[in-house]
Amino acid sequence: MSTIAKSTTIRIEDDLKSQATAILDSIGLSFNSYVQLATRQLVNQRRIPFDLMAPAEVPNEITYRALVEAEAKALGLIPDDAPAFVRADDMMAFLEGDR
Repeated sequence: MSTIAKSTTIRIEDDLKSQATAILDSIGLSFNSYVQLATRQLVNQRRIPFDLMAPAEVPNEITYRALVEAEAKALGLIPDDAPAFVRADDMMAFLEGDR
């Protein structure tokens, strides 16, 4: 195994590198040290050394509005005057106008 370090160039978005550098600085690691650490773990473990996850899903506009409305009703900020039914027959009668 060679002990001579070779220079490598990687391309990374400025904003992403800035965010990563801020986190690494807070724990006392340089960006270069992190890349070396991650690479060494890749070689040692023979796998990606961390879990890969998709970003959390963001609800679409309709779902978001429904969530906000439900929370507002639960907090009593807006009245919940929607009819509630125990039996399907009662609901159908309501929908058909036989109230």
